[in-house]
Amino acid sequence: MRRSPDGRHGFTLMELLIVIAMIAILIGIGYPTFISILEKARKTQAANEEQQIVAAVNGFYTDYGKYPLVTADTIIAGSTTPSNADLFYSLRAVALGANAPVNGIPAVNPRAIVFIQPPISKTGTKGGINTTTGIWYDPFGSPYNVMIDGSYDNQLTNPYTDAPSGTTLYLGVIVWSFGKNGRLGGGAPAAGFTSENGTANNFTNSSDVISWQ
Repeated sequence: MRRSPDGRHGFTLMELLIVIAMIAILIGIGYPTFISILEKARKTQAANEEQQIVAAVNGFYTDYGKYPLVTADTIIAGSTTPSNADLFYSLRAVALGANAPVNGIPAVNPRAIVFIQPPISKTGTKGGINTTTGIWYDPFGSPYNVMIDGSYDNQLTNPYTDAPSGTTLYLGVIVWSFGKNGRLGGGAPAAGFTSENGTANNFTNSSDVISWQ
């Protein structure tokens, strides 16, 4: 190693390569940990928001004596009829979509009661309401799925093949998030999402988040 005139010395090429290799190793160790922490945070956020949605739908039932939008057991999702946006327009007391005014009065929530106030999505497709479409996206980037007991028998069919908590759920409303693969259960991802462990349509080993467990 050559010393500089003032006694200081620089790094040799070998020393620089060792430092770079050590940094790469530390990044390799830290990145999976970071991803794991991020996924846990998203699942926690989704679980909290799902409970808020359940409470909002039940609050609507308490105030109006009926559930919003449905006349039979119905899954409300991104592009269904009624849609995720229709449900949350109604629960947010926004006079758009299915809650648009009829003779000047909001069709679904005529008393304009605010049952829920979701966050606004910063990206438009993740972690909140898209202000253009009205859809509420979960933290992973899929619209929340909501099933409501429109038959009023306090029974809903579990959407998962392996039926966590039983095939029949004795509840009036359930909510679930597709998790990081953007599909029901584990396995191969939807376009733009990440593959994960588990099997399609099965909750076990998936990253899905459900309100009833």
